[in-house]
Amino acid sequence: MTNNETGRKIILSVKDVLAGYDQVPVLFGVSIDVSQGELIAIVGSNGAGKSTLMRVIAGLMKPSGGVVEFLDRDVTNIPAHKKVPLGISYVPEGRRLFPKLTVCENLELGAYVENERSEISRRLEEVFSLFPILKDRAGQTAETMSGGEQQMCAIARGMMSKPKLLMIDEVSLGLMPSMVEKVLDALVQINRGGTTIIIVEQMVQEALEIAHRGYVVQTGKIVLSGKSQVLLDSEEVRRAYMGM
Repeated sequence: MTNNETGRKIILSVKDVLAGYDQVPVLFGVSIDVSQGELIAIVGSNGAGKSTLMRVIAGLMKPSGGVVEFLDRDVTNIPAHKKVPLGISYVPEGRRLFPKLTVCENLELGAYVENERSEISRRLEEVFSLFPILKDRAGQTAETMSGGEQQMCAIARGMMSKPKLLMIDEVSLGLMPSMVEKVLDALVQINRGGTTIIIVEQMVQEALEIAHRGYVVQTGKIVLSGKSQVLLDSEEVRRAYMGM
């Protein structure tokens, strides 16, 4: 594995990725690197291409050009269900829980690559310690929970595969501010536990405040990147995305 300037090992490398829908290009040569143990924020306005980039990395769509490498392996054309055992877990925009299944059943589906019942039980206890409300709601169907509780369940389900890289798309979508803060605090805790995280978020300030580094996407290109505090202090970012 290649090391970055801090000496950390780069576990994900996206190089010159091109992608789009129905011959309409959305990403124009996007490149990012993510190192072991980092929390990375990919920010920008709606429609900038952030979710498309996540879908390419997760294996839900194939790029028309470029390369995605994970743990020094070319995974560009590997489909999503085969990337989960490699250590990539994706929490899509809108949560996408199974509404008629219980919280516990949704969580256990996240561990479908694990056969040992004792290990699944151990992982359940781990995510319940992160999100105690889910333990209280374990027997409820997912559709009966609030939006914030559903987002917690979606993140917990993503953690059930014990990923090396956890990607979460539009963390704050549809959540009240107090719940956004709880979810972001949980992501910091997950990251401190050793899981590398990428979050995609329209709430630029909130995302950069918890991240180590950030990438700003605009019309399918990376227009700025760097340490989060540098981006937060950037006049361009403050003017364009924070209304300052």
